[in-house]
Amino acid sequence: MNVTTLLQDLIRIPSVNPDGGGPAGTTGEKRVAEFVGGVLEKLGARVTYDEVLPGRPNVIGVFPGGAPGKPRVLFAPHTDTVGIEGMTIDPFGGEIRDGRLYGRGACDTKGTMAAMLAAFAQVGLPRLATLGAEITFVGLVAEETGQHGSRHFARHHPGYDFAIVGEPTRCAAVHVHKGCTWAKMETRGTACHGSTPERGKNAIYAMLPVLHALEDDFQQRLRDPRFAHPVLGPPTLNIGVIRGGSRTNIVPERCVIDLDIRETPALHHYGIERLLREFLAAAGLEKDVTLRLSPTCPPLDTPADHPFVQKLAALGTPLVGAPWLCDATWLAAEGATPGVAAGPGDIAQAHTADEFIEVAELERGVAFYRSFLEAL
Repeated sequence: MNVTTLLQDLIRIPSVNPDGGGPAGTTGEKRVAEFVGGVLEKLGARVTYDEVLPGRPNVIGVFPGGAPGKPRVLFAPHTDTVGIEGMTIDPFGGEIRDGRLYGRGACDTKGTMAAMLAAFAQVGLPRLATLGAEITFVGLVAEETGQHGSRHFARHHPGYDFAIVGEPTRCAAVHVHKGCTWAKMETRGTACHGSTPERGKNAIYAMLPVLHALEDDFQQRLRDPRFAHPVLGPPTLNIGVIRGGSRTNIVPERCVIDLDIRETPALHHYGIERLLREFLAAAGLEKDVTLRLSPTCPPLDTPADHPFVQKLAALGTPLVGAPWLCDATWLAAEGATPGVAAGPGDIAQAHTADEFIEVAELERGVAFYRSFLEAL
């Protein structure tokens, strides 16, 4: 099985996450899931499809060799990609040029998927069946928005002994990463004609002390040593969006800011809502601000001394952390499956206008996954 040809085939099957929008015929993961299922069947796996959202199935391949007491190891890339708007290359062309393979998903994460499948082919079915672990592959839908595929899989197929989630990490093992909470803060005013602003109350002005307090006091709270992590560092805050007013000549009655807070394990356990409400109370703003939080994505915190993490380390795999999040966190949080994110490619190339993976890096990924399989 040629890994570059396989990746080209995967790229040429569009699987844009529908939440990101896209031209007709380019969204949804069903076609690529069925293609991957066909590859898995040729490799000797027992394949099933598990519909997570309408027309959007996880594809699951279980290789023979399960036995009582054998640990179960999961290989789990995702099948969706981000959108293609603004791309400067053919997003579904799979062109190879100057040692790079271009296309949407080449890096995130059809590259890791192709490398996993090629590694299975190189090891071969007879050897896979006699490994010291039962091997399962799952192509997960909807990672780019909501992580629906990993959450569904974790709830219905819990308790694997270890998971390698396919993400572009330059074949390092991300065993810890930050969680994420999105929050909204809203201030209210009283609308009136812009020519007589004294008759109203400007909600944007009311947001100014909130912004200053977030930049000063809340940032200090995030730097509290209690919340620091030896690998991840401190939690972070980004004010990503501000919206206020409807017309230039109307005093705005509403102003909203959107916050992106990346949590360390310690802050997650403390509670981000608790910290935000303590901050608003201390700043005297709790009566002026409405706080709303979206569901939290928890951090990943797989111990470095976990036996399967140590197997990776023994192969020379660097153990690292990441500020981004991935499906591994839901496999752990909802399915009691510890794991890491690891695979070929560089996260700096993910979601870019000219997304690519280096062919040599792709081939290194095959060797990386194969060496881990053969060490089981």
